[in-house]
Amino acid sequence: MTHPDISIIVEQLAELLLKQQEKIAVAESCTGGWIAKVLTDLSGSSEWFDRGFVTYSNKAKHEMLGVADSTLQHYGAVSQQTVQEMALGVLNNSDADYSLSISGIAGPGGGTKEKPVGLVWFAWAVNENNANKILNAKEKIFAGDRNAVREQAVFFALNELVEFIKLK
Repeated sequence: MTHPDISIIVEQLAELLLKQQEKIAVAESCTGGWIAKVLTDLSGSSEWFDRGFVTYSNKAKHEMLGVADSTLQHYGAVSQQTVQEMALGVLNNSDADYSLSISGIAGPGGGTKEKPVGLVWFAWAVNENNANKILNAKEKIFAGDRNAVREQAVFFALNELVEFIKLK
């Protein structure tokens, strides 16, 4: 069961991007391609969706997005530093104007006291005048099972992106 409002958010995102003639690309870890899936569920998404990177492993984050090994070793995959580097890496490796990245601990295992199950980090970036910059980075802790955590993360990431684009 997909969050009923996800399709509404996707339609709003599509409308905004089409109006501005801009594109988005995404980098996903804990959501495993779910954002790319819901974006491409909308017919005509090729007009505003460029590509998606599913970078589940640290090696993939490094090789596909250029996340520094030192960042991954020092801060871990689930950190503000990593998602910011992922978001910038998306812009550097796509034709997108906007990017979003997600890395988290969906569970049921893998959590620690410092980084509990349900912790998800997000980052959003924009390419303005050929300069990539982070719009924002946030952490959230979601409740529920693995599927619930991932679904809430997808909804939150897209909803926040829509709000950023509206402010532009």
